[in-house]
Amino acid sequence: MFGEFAIYSMGKVVALVCDDQLFVKPTEAGKRFIGKVTESAPYPGAKPHFLIQGDLWEDGDWLSELIRTTAHALPMPKPKPTAIRSAPPLTRSTSETRARAGATAKSPTKREGTSNGTKRKAVSRPKAKPKRTAKRRLG
Repeated sequence: MFGEFAIYSMGKVVALVCDDQLFVKPTEAGKRFIGKVTESAPYPGAKPHFLIQGDLWEDGDWLSELIRTTAHALPMPKPKPTAIRSAPPLTRSTSETRARAGATAKSPTKREGTSNGTKRKAVSRPKAKPKRTAKRRLG
């Protein structure tokens, strides 16, 4: 997306590190915590974020509290819809699909020999009934 780093807290993106600068998402709670804020866009086309100066990066307690405060103020991200996978196409064709395709419907037969040596009889399936058409009386 933007080619840099994202900082997550409680399942939310709360800050970005772009070009060795820290950008925190803007919230009212974060603004109150920081005091005087400097806003800047982390990358071209992005919304303005709070720019945190390098000397404040060194104060781990202050920075942790800012990230926690911002995370609590941000809404939970919307769940992304999952892709619905369609069933794979059937590889066998039935007599109905062959009939629709214009092929002649053959009655399948079971194999003569089985793994246990017994023989099976040929089994035929009923052929598809032809569609009825309306008849007119000539008179």
